[in-house]
Amino acid sequence: MYPSAPLTAEIPPACAGRRLDQVLAELFPCYSRSRIQQWIRSGEVSVDGRAWRARDRLAGGERVVLRVVAPAPAEPCRAQPIGLSVVYEDAALLVVDKPAGLVVHPAPGHREGTLVNALLHHDPALAGLPRAGLVHRLDKDTSGLLVVARTLAAHKALVDQLQARTMEREYEALVHGVMTGGGTVDEPLGRHPVERKRIAVVPGGRRAVTHYRVCERFRAHTRVRVRLETGRTHQIRVHMAWRRHPIVGDPVYGGRFRVPAAAGEELLAALRALRRQALHARRLALRHPDTGVVMEWRSSLPPDLEGLVALLRADAAAHAERAR
Repeated sequence: MYPSAPLTAEIPPACAGRRLDQVLAELFPCYSRSRIQQWIRSGEVSVDGRAWRARDRLAGGERVVLRVVAPAPAEPCRAQPIGLSVVYEDAALLVVDKPAGLVVHPAPGHREGTLVNALLHHDPALAGLPRAGLVHRLDKDTSGLLVVARTLAAHKALVDQLQARTMEREYEALVHGVMTGGGTVDEPLGRHPVERKRIAVVPGGRRAVTHYRVCERFRAHTRVRVRLETGRTHQIRVHMAWRRHPIVGDPVYGGRFRVPAAAGEELLAALRALRRQALHARRLALRHPDTGVVMEWRSSLPPDLEGLVALLRADAAAHAERAR
C-alpha cells in the first residue's frame, strides 16, 4: 500500500514549464496532489538531489525521487467487533449500509463505538489508509449507504469522483409541509454566525447544490428524493430547512414539533418516538476504481422510517375517505 523503497521518475520533456506538484500528481497517480504537496514540504521529494518547492517549475529531464511516508494517525483507533451490514465487498472497496445512531468518525470524547472502529475490525489493513478508507460520511442519525476504499489507489480514484461530482448519491427524506413540486437549492453553506455548531446559508459560504423531487404527498408532510451535487456538512438538512420544509425529526434544524390536525394516536406516537432526522442514503452509484465499470447499490428504508411512511399514508387515506 505504501512502498518501502523510494519511487523514482524522470520528468518528461513535455512537462517543461509546469509546477512540480502538478507533474508528480500525474506521474504517481495513486497519490493525491495535496498529499504530494505535504511530502514536498516535509522534504520527502528531491529533484536532481535537491529539495524543491511545490510551485517550482520544471525544465524536463530532471530525476525525481519520492519517499512515500504513511500518515501517522492523530490517535490510534481501536478495532472493535461492531456489527456491519456489508452490501458489497471486493479487493478495492466496501459498501456498507450504516444504521442510524452510529457515529462515522472517532472524535474527542467519542473514540470508540464508531463505524471506523468497526471497519478496522473487519479489515485491519484499513488502518494504513486516510480515515480508514472512508471517502464520504453520513451524520450520526442518518442511515444508509457509504463507500470505503481498501487501497490507496482506490481511495484517490473515489475522492476524485466525488470532487468531479460523478459519484451519484441519492437520499430519501420526510419533510414537514406539503411541497408543490421538486426543484434545486443552490445556496452557499458555512458556519452559523452565532451558533458555531450549526451550519447555515451564509453569504460567502462554500457553494452547495441540492436537487429534490416529490415522491409522495401526505396531509402535512412530503416524501422526497434528494440528489447531492456537492457534499457539504448537513447540506440536505440545512437546505430543506431553508426551503421551509425541514426534515421530520431533525433535532437541530427541524424547529418545533408539529403534527397533522386530527392525527390518530398511532401516528402521533410514531412522530414523537422518532429520535433522529428522517433521512436515508438510499442509492449510491460510482465507477469502480479498478475496472472502470459503473456500479450501483440501493438500500430500502429502515423499519422506523418505513413504518412512519405507512402511518402517514394511512392517515392521508382515512381523511380523504371522510371528506367524500
